[in-house]
Amino acid sequence: MLFYIFAVLAILSGGYMVLTRNLLYAGFSLLLTLLSVAAIYVLLFADFVAVTQLMVYVGGVLVLILFGIMLSTRVHDKSVMSENVNRGWGMTVALLTLIGLGYTIWQTNFSSLSWMQLANTDVLGEQKSTVQSIGIKLMTDFVLPFEVTSLLLLIALIGAAYIATDKQKA
Repeated sequence: MLFYIFAVLAILSGGYMVLTRNLLYAGFSLLLTLLSVAAIYVLLFADFVAVTQLMVYVGGVLVLILFGIMLSTRVHDKSVMSENVNRGWGMTVALLTLIGLGYTIWQTNFSSLSWMQLANTDVLGEQKSTVQSIGIKLMTDFVLPFEVTSLLLLIALIGAAYIATDKQKA
């Protein structure tokens, strides 16, 4: 039951985020959407993904977006509002996507999926958390891609800081 409550909450807040013209309300609606998705991850026993969702998206990206919106909302005494000029096309694409996903789910034979038969069993078994095993895998088998990703993120951060600086013309 909780899964469906958080799913409906994520869908409604995501829809409000897309349809509102006020950017600050859209930012707070994104917060509610991301928290609902994290709760869904917790309910699906994906604790590492849930913590990552909270730390990276809610803790980092969303805070950056909200600070950017709040610091730039008053430009010449006008509130920053988005210009939704493609609302009809957006609703059409969203409706077609929803129909396609619904059709795909309707046509799926869930009884033949092996992971669906594990629904009534203990998912994690003796292991109480997936964080330890994922951490060991990241620091042993996948240490090179992990470090390359961190290097790429550092380069992106330096590039963003360079672009954001005022360029004084001599």
